[in-house]
Amino acid sequence: MKEYLGMTLNEFIIRRQSDFKYATGELSRLLSHIGVAAKIVNREVNKAGLVDILGEVGTVNTQGEAQQKLDVYADSQFIHALRASGEVCGMASEEDDNIVTFDNVLANDGKYIVCIDPLDGSSNIDVNVSIGTIFSIYRRISERGHKAEEKDFLQEGLKQVAGGYVIYGSSTMLVYTTGRGVNGFTLDPSIGEFCLSHADIRTPESGAIYSINEGYYLKFEDAIKKYIKYTQEVDKQTKRPYKARYIGSLVADFHRNLLKGGIYIYPATADAPNGKLRLLYEANPLAFVVEQAGGMAINGKDRILDMKPQDLHQRTPLIIGSTNMVNKVMEFIENK
Repeated sequence: MKEYLGMTLNEFIIRRQSDFKYATGELSRLLSHIGVAAKIVNREVNKAGLVDILGEVGTVNTQGEAQQKLDVYADSQFIHALRASGEVCGMASEEDDNIVTFDNVLANDGKYIVCIDPLDGSSNIDVNVSIGTIFSIYRRISERGHKAEEKDFLQEGLKQVAGGYVIYGSSTMLVYTTGRGVNGFTLDPSIGEFCLSHADIRTPESGAIYSINEGYYLKFEDAIKKYIKYTQEVDKQTKRPYKARYIGSLVADFHRNLLKGGIYIYPATADAPNGKLRLLYEANPLAFVVEQAGGMAINGKDRILDMKPQDLHQRTPLIIGSTNMVNKVMEFIENK
């Protein structure tokens, strides 16, 4: 894999498209279009303080959350890119109540659908905190030649053919998997291309970082409270206590833990017994990435990728990260 370092995203995708069992080029072109849209969104994120694109639009999305101007902008850019790809028959976005179908002859014959959170953590853009895009790709199950249907999107995460994220930070990175390992590409602004910088990413089996919003501590179930207490106890052998690191931007927290080793926990609470993160747009693609990197992702009892979605905007608890750390949380949950 070292021989690929520095290779552009498009060249890498073409070189590695044989990893995908339906390697006829469509997925390669689709991933390239996602990369183009990410570069356009990155451009706007980087100049957000200079133009009138900060703040709220004045509307709310289907989750009841105030939409930021950048949310709407990013959503429209990915809709445009995916429609232009000719490989996608429809898209489901965290920002839209219903699926978006691309109703033309070329799109209706498309083999794929995309689930996407166009701009995760966008409320942090005002204070210059890293934000991101999360995406997953599935093969459609409805008949080709017709519009996409909702059932195309309600597939288990294990059926993803590709998933990943873009992080817009001190540098902009695109990280993705097609089920054959995880690779990361950093945007080189001098040439305007994503170049392979992190080949075959493997997350450590254990780490020293735990990420959770402890402001909700009193609303956590006892098992999660006990785990937090466990992370804070000093043990000469394990070198605890662990380090608490919580940015409040899912992509940023996940990306750091993926590379350094750690665990991210967004559990059920008294106010949100079904969790808060979205299964289709956040949990599934990140679970696909972390498992391909050697980690784990559960909802507290079940593997995330085994969950059968019942609704486009279904929520779930999420415990994701280094295998040994996720297993430790499971011990507390099973022994509660």
